[in-house]
Amino acid sequence: MQSYTNKATLIAAIQTSYDKYRLEFDDIPDHLKNSRVSTVDRTPAENLAYQIGWLTALLQWESDEQAGKKAVVPAQGYNWRQLGALYQSFYVTYQDLTLPELIDLLNTRVSAVCNLVNNYSDVALFEPDQRQWATTNAHWPVWKWIHINTVAPFKTFRTKIRKWKKAAL
Repeated sequence: MQSYTNKATLIAAIQTSYDKYRLEFDDIPDHLKNSRVSTVDRTPAENLAYQIGWLTALLQWESDEQAGKKAVVPAQGYNWRQLGALYQSFYVTYQDLTLPELIDLLNTRVSAVCNLVNNYSDVALFEPDQRQWATTNAHWPVWKWIHINTVAPFKTFRTKIRKWKKAAL
């Protein structure tokens, strides 16, 4: 897994991978947002909803902890063995939005995550066990949680949406 030496490099990686990912949606007409192709597991709308769902969850974990609440990870009513059902909940939550609305919402979430990174101390971001929601048996620092919910899926899902476009457009 990629690592980061400071906040600026993490934010730059988020923004760079997100910009490339987001541009892939520019030539997808909204009427195809729910079109399925046999070679890709998500529609364009589901692809975006997945990203929005995880970023919303991450931001909620931090918000809950800052408010003195116990953050529920991965989400209220779900455990790590129920990720498929969690993804379905993301799709349902955002199903009525157009592609431009989904992209606007994702833009907002990415900006919020970058602001969050910028506001963390280096200790909170780079040392393990600094947030209750990020403390697991793996003892990952917060930056790893942010990476696996931003940079990594933006790269992976960019490949998926490109494959979808080749089959559908």
